[in-house]
Amino acid sequence: MYQSLYSSYRPTTMASNGMITTPHYLASQAGMKVLQEGGNAIEAAIAAASTIGVVYPHMNGIGGDNFWLIYNSHTKELKALNSSGRSGELATIDFYKKQGFENIPSRGALAANTIPGAVAGFEKAFRYSAENMRGCFRWKDLLTSSIHYAKEGYPVTPSQEYWTRVNLDEADNQLRHLQRYSEFKKIFTKSNGLSYCAGDVMKQPDLASTLEGIAEDGSNLFYKGTLAKDITEDLIAHGGILRTYDFASHRSDWVEPISVDYRGHTVYNLPPNTQGFASLSILNILNHFDVPSLTEGSSDYYHLLIEATKLAFEDRDQYLTDPDFSHIPVEELLSSKRGKELARKIIFNKSNQFEKQLDPKGDTVWLGVVDRHGNSVSLIQSIYHEYGSGFIPKNTGIVLQNRGSYFSLNENDVNSLQPKKRTYHTLNPAMLFKGGDPYLVYGTMGGEGQPQTQAAIVTRIIDYHYPVQAAIEAPRWLYGRTWGAESNSVKIEGRISSDICEELKDRGHELERVSDFSDVMGHAGAILIHPDSKIRYGGADPRGDGVALGY
Repeated sequence: MYQSLYSSYRPTTMASNGMITTPHYLASQAGMKVLQEGGNAIEAAIAAASTIGVVYPHMNGIGGDNFWLIYNSHTKELKALNSSGRSGELATIDFYKKQGFENIPSRGALAANTIPGAVAGFEKAFRYSAENMRGCFRWKDLLTSSIHYAKEGYPVTPSQEYWTRVNLDEADNQLRHLQRYSEFKKIFTKSNGLSYCAGDVMKQPDLASTLEGIAEDGSNLFYKGTLAKDITEDLIAHGGILRTYDFASHRSDWVEPISVDYRGHTVYNLPPNTQGFASLSILNILNHFDVPSLTEGSSDYYHLLIEATKLAFEDRDQYLTDPDFSHIPVEELLSSKRGKELARKIIFNKSNQFEKQLDPKGDTVWLGVVDRHGNSVSLIQSIYHEYGSGFIPKNTGIVLQNRGSYFSLNENDVNSLQPKKRTYHTLNPAMLFKGGDPYLVYGTMGGEGQPQTQAAIVTRIIDYHYPVQAAIEAPRWLYGRTWGAESNSVKIEGRISSDICEELKDRGHELERVSDFSDVMGHAGAILIHPDSKIRYGGADPRGDGVALGY
């Protein structure tokens, strides 16, 4: 049985100075060490994010992208950093179609067709920290923890064991069977060809050397130095299309955060090419309903949020891509008028049908940090599918992302592949402000699930006054599909009663029961800052391997 409304299996972490939450305890510890030694939120985030790229390699790493929301408590300014990579100059629809592809391969060198932006994101945020937030750490010192765990090893988590085993499955040669890639097999399997088991100590010496080089030479090594040369040479040898000039031309961009009002609070997210406006659109629709009057956890509550999600996703899928290539009317899509129009389409006794099959993948990490001065970071990074493209350039230890496999080879699709283009990105970190200051720093992994889980956290904390940890632990749902399925369904955790499930089925929802705390729902986290006492309240998701730490 699920516990009472406001209870949780873990306590909410409380602290009066710094707070960090990540989906891996070693990453949380790395960030906390920086905070306790006087570092700011950005510095702690870099230490944590670089570390989790080592100890949670199936979910993220320096071969992927990241996005940042950064609040500077001194200037009262909220900054947004888009550090996603663009496709290579040779990435064209014609290139793939001439090789017989109807879709971009999900794995291998041809899936790695966008530049990884994570390292550039670390360094750009670091420079902002040094120049504007009194940063006190040296660049190389922030990578100490990640280098240590890569070189000396770390205990493999059950999550890594499970996803490694899944990806050694030869039943689906396109998506799995990653041992066909020699570097993957060398790094992520033991001498007997089997995956590391939970508790085994795993070392990544090639990645340690790569991180040591980046610690000494900065991002130039990755984008303009010998590392860029090594990566592209191995990609070319395996038919890949990225070149050294693609790496050299990468840039990460400061962008203007987008926002909506939600019951007197201002909720911020990243603009396109992220799906941040879909996360905000859900809240914009919910503004036109008296959500607090609905019983939380009732069939009405779940139905309303699922239907709002469908409508927000229809707008998203019509427009979302790189805004440099297509006009996206974000202001109109997030207007009160549009929210009201969409809200009118929701019928409480009937489920609307959403025909487009949703992408079920999106293995990601989100982390949040608030330092002693109130500086705050909401950061998300990913390599897309678990283990990304599966392709690791020889002797680098870098798992390259396959985010560019999301591009369409249909030239009429809004997210069609073109050279030097950023693809539609599921990643979107969030912050909610109250009275002009950060009140809730939150986010989650999970591709299509990110907007849905963000809405669950916001409604449970703002509308129902859940404690942070209880809001994260409360039963969740996921509207979408799973690999191999031909239609969308609602995955719903086993703690939701059979009566509620029957009521949802009666309204036309196709339900799929999953475990009580399902990894399918993603790994969420949040930090709430009390506006008066300034006490930080942190929570981490028991569906993952993380922890919220404070001091």
